[in-house]
Amino acid sequence: MGTFLGHFVPGLSLAFLGLWHLFSTIRSYCLKGPESFSAKFWFPFPKLKHLELVLILFFSFFAIILLTIDFPDFNFSSFKPDNLEHASMFLHLIIFACFALFCELTLCSDLFSGIIGILSASVFAQELFLLHFHSTDHLGLEGHYHFLLQLIAFVSFSSALASASFPKSFSAALVLSVSVMFQGCWFLNMGFMLWVPGYVPTGCVSNTAAADNKTSVVHSSAVACESPGAEVRAKALANLQFSWILSAILITTCALCLKFSCKVMLPKNRSSSEYERLCRQGSDRSPVLTVEVSASSDQT
Repeated sequence: MGTFLGHFVPGLSLAFLGLWHLFSTIRSYCLKGPESFSAKFWFPFPKLKHLELVLILFFSFFAIILLTIDFPDFNFSSFKPDNLEHASMFLHLIIFACFALFCELTLCSDLFSGIIGILSASVFAQELFLLHFHSTDHLGLEGHYHFLLQLIAFVSFSSALASASFPKSFSAALVLSVSVMFQGCWFLNMGFMLWVPGYVPTGCVSNTAAADNKTSVVHSSAVACESPGAEVRAKALANLQFSWILSAILITTCALCLKFSCKVMLPKNRSSSEYERLCRQGSDRSPVLTVEVSASSDQT
């Protein structure tokens, strides 16, 4: 995955998956309410119910094949440890998607919802484990980007475990969706900042560009900085990007919450105000009826 496409394609997929989960989680909570809400680890599409699980299976199988054959080098003679580590992450995705799909087809999703949640947490646990004990030593700026990625993976693992343990918790489900979307956006950001020479911070150079120009700053990291000061500035920029991306996702989350709350609360407010108006009309008419009844009794 040490290429631009190796970060861009998974990042784009995770970003759309996180956005879909964020949309569906907020919508489910607003429509069902706190008492009936239950966390979901996959959501059916309107017409193609199992599309999400099928896409996860297809993408994971395809990624494992590409990593096994060492695309684009197609080197079958030797297996690189980092490729096998990345393939192991997708293997846990396959286990999760297969079990969830099997439970759905056999109508036992509610019975094994906790196991589906544990398998979802295992995906992020495996990701965190392999990122932390990676066979490829990410140094310098690339190492800092991967350290920030580990923070997001830890939040995803913790929130997935919390959602499996407390399925009624809207907060845990919301954090899980936000963290998945955050992972996708961060993968996209890493792809541009580390593997596209035009986006490399000032004072640093991409390994690809440095190899083409035969400069002397090339080392094992994807990006090498010419001086310690340039590396400090580049890491500070990464921290700012981390904060800005999270802010954009939180703004999106708040906008979705307000959108669905307006759709749910406005009809309720209208119906309650209509009920109050009818009650007031009934109370206004009751004294008149009392007076009429008493007057008729006096006449008799």
